[in-house]
Amino acid sequence: MPLPTRTAPLACLVAMLMGLGLGAAPAQTGSEAAASVAADPAAGEWQESDSLIAPSKYPPDFEHFDYVNPDAPKGGQLNETVVGTFDSFNPFVVRGTPAAGLAAFGGGLLYDTLTEQSADEPGVSHGLIAEALRFPADYSSVTLRLNPDARWHDGEPITVEDVIWSFETLTQLHPQWTGYYKNVTKVEKTGEREVTFTFDQTGNRELPHIMGDLTVLPKHWWEGTDAAGNKRDITQPTSETPLGSGPYRISRSSTGQWIEWERVEDYWARDHPTRVGRYNYGSIRYVYLRDSNAAWEAFKKGGLDDWRLENMSRRWSEDYDFPAAQNGQVVRETIETEQVQSMQAYVLNNRLPKFQDRRVRKALTLAYNFEEMNRTLFFGLYERIASYFENSELAAKGLPSEGELKYLEPLRGQIPDELFTEEFTLPVYGDTGSARVYLREALGLLQEAGYELRGTTLVNTATGEPFTIEFLGNDPQDTRVLEPFARQLERLGIKTNVRIVDTNQYIERMNNFDFEVVGMAYYPQSLSPGNEQRDFWSSTVADVPGSRNYAGLKNPAIDRLIDAIVFAADRDDLVAATRALDRVMLWEYYVVPQWYKSEDWLAYWDKLGMPETGPAYAGLDPFSWWITSAAEDTAPTN
Repeated sequence: MPLPTRTAPLACLVAMLMGLGLGAAPAQTGSEAAASVAADPAAGEWQESDSLIAPSKYPPDFEHFDYVNPDAPKGGQLNETVVGTFDSFNPFVVRGTPAAGLAAFGGGLLYDTLTEQSADEPGVSHGLIAEALRFPADYSSVTLRLNPDARWHDGEPITVEDVIWSFETLTQLHPQWTGYYKNVTKVEKTGEREVTFTFDQTGNRELPHIMGDLTVLPKHWWEGTDAAGNKRDITQPTSETPLGSGPYRISRSSTGQWIEWERVEDYWARDHPTRVGRYNYGSIRYVYLRDSNAAWEAFKKGGLDDWRLENMSRRWSEDYDFPAAQNGQVVRETIETEQVQSMQAYVLNNRLPKFQDRRVRKALTLAYNFEEMNRTLFFGLYERIASYFENSELAAKGLPSEGELKYLEPLRGQIPDELFTEEFTLPVYGDTGSARVYLREALGLLQEAGYELRGTTLVNTATGEPFTIEFLGNDPQDTRVLEPFARQLERLGIKTNVRIVDTNQYIERMNNFDFEVVGMAYYPQSLSPGNEQRDFWSSTVADVPGSRNYAGLKNPAIDRLIDAIVFAADRDDLVAATRALDRVMLWEYYVVPQWYKSEDWLAYWDKLGMPETGPAYAGLDPFSWWITSAAEDTAPTN
């Protein structure tokens, strides 16, 4: 089943940006604005890091993260496999499939961002391209001061002009960026190395913080010409190797087959505290394979894939008996994680008329037998997921608290009445009689919604059309978890089929919401949710190709709860508003929740060296590892 990519350096804390205007003040030149900001104590104090939850454990002059080995050897080659193909080095447009190592959000291996999100603490970002930031008490703007050492790989300095151009360009290229920076009304140069973003609202604590997520692109390169003299066009996919600023650059590739990245030896931030002890591999090679079975065989063989996060319980329980695992060349570890477990579910496309009736959606949820799948397919290793923010204090539990009711009471009549008086629960198939009970209840709901059984087929009583569902997947292994649910639905008279398409077609269909039901894990959530919730659930992006509102939610009540999260005055309000959002979405049955596990299953070849402990929050940081042979031979291998 589709899972979040592991090619990004860290799981992003994704949030959608908003912002504030300056009012009708007279226009200022850059130097005048810089002087006024410097002289205005209301502009806030400069700080090298910013935290949304608790003060960072790291002082401003920290040298490196606690969990890294600052003396880790540099060199050697990390090998990884990727399922699918690629055809572009431009990850910032909806068209094309970008190569592994690039990231549509965040810098990936090629680009640095203004600040770096910490893997060691939730809700903390440290300065990177921007060495410091400051903002007024009302959060109406943020000013970032660029690090004078920041450089592109061609030696040119990273400038305020690059930052402004990146912001203006990215917000035109992709709905994700458009929504993320939706409420920034102005970006301007306010000093030689200072850029100020002004917002159209106050009180949004997250806005100054998440401006640091901006990926900075080289204006001079993208506005230049290629080797053939053709003007570059960032609005289109490209096969030309782009200029970057990050720890790696593309060294060579074969479109759709493999790509190699090489470590930038004179990387401007190699001694930066967020980089010391990290990005140690001399080179990284990604090889593309047709499906997950081929990737598994490649890992067992060695040489093509050096590590994997196992996501199949059967494999983890039974299949690590190959020679390299038996003789200790392949090591297995179970790692507990404190990260929020985002919703993994059978996602219903609520844009389709047949899924717009809540009774139909609830009926499908009642028909899902998690307990049987966990017993017969998953070796009892999974738990039922019952929240969009599972494994965290943000998950809605029991009845609404007083804090939640502050947000829910004004929505009475627009949200399910049950959520005020009943605890949300999912069906538990505890014995052989459970199936009859739940399927009978599900059929009753379907009949209320205008369907009836005619023989063994469920049909719409008004049109006579049969109720059908197509499940979409992009790997033959997906049938393992799609077909059992499909068979269960057929007991209700619903005609089903499972359609497996190649990765490119799958991405295209998901970008354009061309599916009925898909099994997927949503983009990672964080302990500090905010503006990114708009891209997940808001009405404004429900029909925008490329957005992450896959379920197609168009609910004004949910839009209001998202705003409550965005404008939460403090941590208590944020937790209460998030729980309220979680509760409403659960009771609306927009998806059929599947499962989760609060641990990572890591397997790796013993060529990899690792720090004694991993980052406390993320659990894993593959870029803090190293190739053990590099201690003797630091030259990258090919």
